[in-house]
Amino acid sequence: MPIARLDDIGLAYEEAGSGFPLVWIHEFGGSQESWEQQVHFFARRYRVITYNARGYPPSDVPQDPDAYSEDHAVQDLHGLLRHLGIDSAYIGGLSMGGTTALHFGMKHPEMAKGLIVAPAGTGATDPVRFRAQCEALADKIERGGTAALREYATGPTRVRLQRKDPTGWQEFADLLTSHSPLGSALTMRGVQARRRPILEYGEELRRMQIPTLIMAGDEDEPCIEPAIFLKRHLSHAGLVMFPQSGHAINLEEPDLFNRAVLDFLTAIEAGKWAPREEGSGAGFLAERDP
Repeated sequence: MPIARLDDIGLAYEEAGSGFPLVWIHEFGGSQESWEQQVHFFARRYRVITYNARGYPPSDVPQDPDAYSEDHAVQDLHGLLRHLGIDSAYIGGLSMGGTTALHFGMKHPEMAKGLIVAPAGTGATDPVRFRAQCEALADKIERGGTAALREYATGPTRVRLQRKDPTGWQEFADLLTSHSPLGSALTMRGVQARRRPILEYGEELRRMQIPTLIMAGDEDEPCIEPAIFLKRHLSHAGLVMFPQSGHAINLEEPDLFNRAVLDFLTAIEAGKWAPREEGSGAGFLAERDP
């Protein structure tokens, strides 16, 4: 697996297919392997790039807690694209990765042709409680290693994956517990616990003009309100809600996920992904001239 040597970090990445670049960014509980079903599907049309974030071997695992933050995640993605000679790409991610995609669009709009923001924003409605939970989980990982993450894999937003696809869930859980304990704890503490809630980004989001696909599962309760918030504040956004689905919708419903994303990308390329009409949210009945 190639390693991109950036300024202060080495990132492991993989490429498949050819065409316009499409990047997938994994969640806290995943890694680049989490995108296998998307790589198989989209590599037929696109140059698909997946990578492991810092803290996820074989990418480097810095020991300094200050080396982990949302800003570092965005800088790493920017550096990887520059390393690969990419000036513009579709940027997609799930959960922690979806937030990275969103922030990348805010900071580098000229490099993002479109954004796919799959369930993101956990903790936004109660950030104090969320930070406490993140710190507690980081403490557990430091004491008990990644075996402590088994509880994370059986949480309420993961139960649908376990019911729908027991084998897929087992692969997810096994991959999760194979991660670096140090990298997982520092990522939980530095990226997750310290991030600013999505619900505080209204002004920044209103300025964005990038085509964006927002995706969420209707049983992923922590991400439903953030998804609606993003839809209301992003003028070039569409929202897809997956029925009876939890957090890892790319694993739970890969066919629906891939089709929704493909339709989104096709609409952009055909010039058909339109901004929201003025006054479209003003009321139940449209006012018309007599």
